[in-house]
Amino acid sequence: MTQTRDSQHQGPGDAGAGMHRVSDGDAVPDAPIVDLGMPVPGGAFDEHNPPDAALVGDCVHCGFCLPTCPTYVLWGEEMDSPRGRIYLMKEGLEGEPMSDSMVQHWDRCLGCMACVTACPSGVQYDKLIESTRAQVERRHDRTAADKALRGLIFSLFPHPKRLRLLRGPLRGYQRSGLDRLVRRTGLLERMAPQLAAMEGLAPRLGKAEKLPDRALPAGQRRMVVGMLTGCVQREFFPGVNAATVRVLQHEGCEVVIPRSQGCCGALSVHNGREVEAQKYARALVDSFADAGVERIVVNAAGCGSTMKEYADLLADDPAYADRAREFAEKVRDVSEILVELGPVATRHPLEVTVAYHDACHLGHAQGVRSQPRDLLRGIPGLELREIAEAELCCGSAGIYNILNPEPARELGDRKAANIVATGAELLVTANPGCLMQVTTAIQRSGHPMGMAHTIEVLDASLRGLPATTLTGRAVTAPNPVPSNQHTTQG
Repeated sequence: MTQTRDSQHQGPGDAGAGMHRVSDGDAVPDAPIVDLGMPVPGGAFDEHNPPDAALVGDCVHCGFCLPTCPTYVLWGEEMDSPRGRIYLMKEGLEGEPMSDSMVQHWDRCLGCMACVTACPSGVQYDKLIESTRAQVERRHDRTAADKALRGLIFSLFPHPKRLRLLRGPLRGYQRSGLDRLVRRTGLLERMAPQLAAMEGLAPRLGKAEKLPDRALPAGQRRMVVGMLTGCVQREFFPGVNAATVRVLQHEGCEVVIPRSQGCCGALSVHNGREVEAQKYARALVDSFADAGVERIVVNAAGCGSTMKEYADLLADDPAYADRAREFAEKVRDVSEILVELGPVATRHPLEVTVAYHDACHLGHAQGVRSQPRDLLRGIPGLELREIAEAELCCGSAGIYNILNPEPARELGDRKAANIVATGAELLVTANPGCLMQVTTAIQRSGHPMGMAHTIEVLDASLRGLPATTLTGRAVTAPNPVPSNQHTTQG
């Protein structure tokens, strides 16, 4: 996909007066941003949480972020790099009005945070793009088509009950073969590429699984944990949640699953829907308020990343600021919990080669990289293989692959090629969006392979299942939860 820079923005990649050259050959402005304390009136941003001028000024335009930024790797355009987008934030703070082209460059960002990992100066791009997107959603008038698509997405995906109602028709659609017919015709892709992307990403659905309100440990109790069930994870990948409960039970955890819990707000946060995200966050904090748990376990990377930042999200809410901070301090990815506890359950051999894909919001945003690998390496017979260009996003990025299907497809195909090159039998990752995106890309590649969540691999080992239960499928397959539990949740 070819992109062209908007001529309105003479950014850090444009040569001219007041510029100096850096190692990659691009030119950047000599003058740092003027720390005004607040945005210039009439500029892109209002006074409610604009991108922080001091954080903008931390960027020295060194270029270390460029080879890790998916859109810069695809297009080589300065304004579609982290430092280019930061330059646009600088312009907005200094009085440049918010324009369609400005918003377009910010919208093209996947929010993968690979640049945060790569930056030697510690630039907090994650905070900058999050506050910028909230400004965009409040102050920018999107097209009617864009509003309609985003409205559809946010009226569906953060609502587990609505997703549950969709399961029946979707299963019927898949089992009838209509999905394959629709894709063969290519009609939907030509008429509505975003809807075609949404349809193509839908996983093959199995039987829905019921989870306990409280699951008792298999042996001596070592910890009491709460578990987030999620939205897409709960309804489209129920086997992952069931496997998470089983593994935690095997490792001595009592698992509490509040029935009242809903969306964590991750999709809303990542797309600038600040008020909506805060509403979801407050409700989730309330759901776990009386659960009496020591940790809150998450098995979806994007959800965990957001929940760990609740203190920031609700910092200005006097009724919830302290509660949000206490909640966030308890949140752990399931791999973190299991490594923290250490293994007590017997690992049975799994003779399988595995390629592990770092979900961006687990690796880059949370810094959780070694723990999933440690869990996989602890399984006898399992061979772990690394993927080239591991720092590059697969193109899922929450709802990015629906809003921007062309670049998402390019990134998915690039990731699939690198995965196939490992020669592994099984692709393992820790996020439902990645599973859907990579599954679709691998199928396009013509080299099908098994797909699984990290916790499903460990679950298979603990239960003594053969590797074929994982390699013989492209998406999750349901398994029952042990019977030593209390009432059930739908």
